[in-house]
Amino acid sequence: MNTSQKILKKYFGYDTFRDQQDEIIQSILEGKDTLALLPTGGGKSVCFQVPALMQDGICVVVSPLIALMKDQVFQLKKRDVKAAAIFTGLSYNEIDIILDNCQFGYYKFLYVSPERLKTELFIERFKLMKVNLIAVDEAHCISQWGFDFRPPYLEIAEIRKYHSNVPVLALTASATERVQNDIVEKLEFKKNFQIFKKSFVRDNLSFVVRHEDAKYPKLVEIIQKINGSGIVYVRSRNKTKDVAEYLQRNNIKADFYHAGLTTKERGFKQDNWIKNKTDIIVCTNAFGMGIDKPDVRSVIHLDIPESLEAYYQEAGRAGRDGKLSYAALLYTNADIEQLQEKLDQQFPSVDTIKSVYNALCNHLGISVESGFMFTKDFDLRTFCQLFNLDPTVVFKCLKILEQQNYLQLSEGVLLPSRIVFKTDKIELYKFEVANFNYALLIKTMLRMYGGIIDHYTKISESQLAMQTNMTEAQVVEQLKYLQKNKILTYIPSNDKPTVTLLTERMHENNLYIDVAYINRRKAVITKQMQAMLDFVQQNKVCRQIFICTYFDEKEVDKCGRCDVCLEEKKKLEFDEDFKSAKEDILQRTNNTWIKIEDILPKNAHFAKQLYKDVIRFMLDEKMLMANDKNEIKKM
Repeated sequence: MNTSQKILKKYFGYDTFRDQQDEIIQSILEGKDTLALLPTGGGKSVCFQVPALMQDGICVVVSPLIALMKDQVFQLKKRDVKAAAIFTGLSYNEIDIILDNCQFGYYKFLYVSPERLKTELFIERFKLMKVNLIAVDEAHCISQWGFDFRPPYLEIAEIRKYHSNVPVLALTASATERVQNDIVEKLEFKKNFQIFKKSFVRDNLSFVVRHEDAKYPKLVEIIQKINGSGIVYVRSRNKTKDVAEYLQRNNIKADFYHAGLTTKERGFKQDNWIKNKTDIIVCTNAFGMGIDKPDVRSVIHLDIPESLEAYYQEAGRAGRDGKLSYAALLYTNADIEQLQEKLDQQFPSVDTIKSVYNALCNHLGISVESGFMFTKDFDLRTFCQLFNLDPTVVFKCLKILEQQNYLQLSEGVLLPSRIVFKTDKIELYKFEVANFNYALLIKTMLRMYGGIIDHYTKISESQLAMQTNMTEAQVVEQLKYLQKNKILTYIPSNDKPTVTLLTERMHENNLYIDVAYINRRKAVITKQMQAMLDFVQQNKVCRQIFICTYFDEKEVDKCGRCDVCLEEKKKLEFDEDFKSAKEDILQRTNNTWIKIEDILPKNAHFAKQLYKDVIRFMLDEKMLMANDKNEIKKM
């Protein structure tokens, strides 16, 4: 067993690597910039975690998803690997301490959101860190041709100059050839870089698209036929609840999930689904990232996604265990029209964008030329009600302002209460002697939470209340008093979405909106939406071939399982030439193995293709068996 396999076994419990993981790790260890295209659930995190653990120094991981960062840090800590994450919602002091510890070698992994890369605080500490690898998750976000372009990703190339010999690993589940080239260019890959691609073919996944005027009854029919665990994707939060209740009325164990729920509610619902206490989770696209559930038998879309990239990623959450699974999409004519209308809503006028920006800054209480890196809880619905604005338009304006580097929106993620003592042990003892009423709480915290003098530490007010025989309110009151007297810093828990200004507030006349950029994005998104509509409305090309062709993967065989292939098989079975070829093949393979090339007609191309289609059909239907010598025989 080599070193990388030992690390894999020790920390992750696996004996062998999955396809291409080993080669990707070797490329990194050789110091090469590397791009890895691995499907959803393909084990991307192992590709940077293993080589980082094999080398001295720290691995810096750039990721746009706070929930994903928190989950990976949690999983690493469970394996006794020191890891930390920096994202919106942490205080300046917390970030300062984390970066200090990274600089002095305490952490092995630092997860950071791309917006943090350009801050002076991060850059100065990053220069002093012993970095062994820079990993870029969701790397398609760096490309304006990608489906989720985020300009802060462009800062990654800027920080490379501080550690010019450190390789970069870029990871994504879905990228066209144009996006791949863009990733290589924008991350300034060196000449000996390597690209690893896993095929976009999912052998065990059956893609089905159905035009259905009555989607809900069809949904019930599909779920009852397939059985097992499933995901139903819809576009709106209200719809998640409506669909879940409809399924419940039809005796299906279903629940709903969206980003508007509290962290506690989301965690409870997700946990029930993972443990199969709930069969079907009805959700918006806020659900699924970072969830490792291999036995999902179906992913059903009741609304059309905005791109094939998003659809492939979401559909790919089915069948990660390799067993036959289904990706179904149900649509009506109205859905087609709504998707086309959605394009116009995505790009409000410059005046509208500026008015939303001003309203937001007023709402946050920020004056002109102030507010740099200011973060505050932000509820979109409340904001829109206060200013009498359309939520859809406001959200699109905020996304454009985000893409143009004026602000950052963050999803609601639970940040537990945190504490760090600001005095040393001698001063703390003096305070305890002089303030007897606070001594019990201080002693209890020191006993329960190791490292609380040096690092921000998560605490539970309810647990402290139990241990001290106080009420939770009394614990909070004492913590606030200790903070007021500069004994400690106390940050109460929070799970609300936030907004962060990435620049000082601009005067309206100085707020530059790049119209040329908006027009380029509109062209990209129009093309992506059209590809999605073509996928939905066409019924001539195998669904698997259509998807692979979109991602520039050529020479893909028909899947034989999608709705297009199955319909083609039905027609073929009634075709006289098909029946004749089938009888001929059955007769010639009755008692002996025969090479496929010997059974194909020698001259006519049409006849050759017909025989290939018939053989594939007969293999799928278990009428023939095949061996590794490219021979077939009647079952």
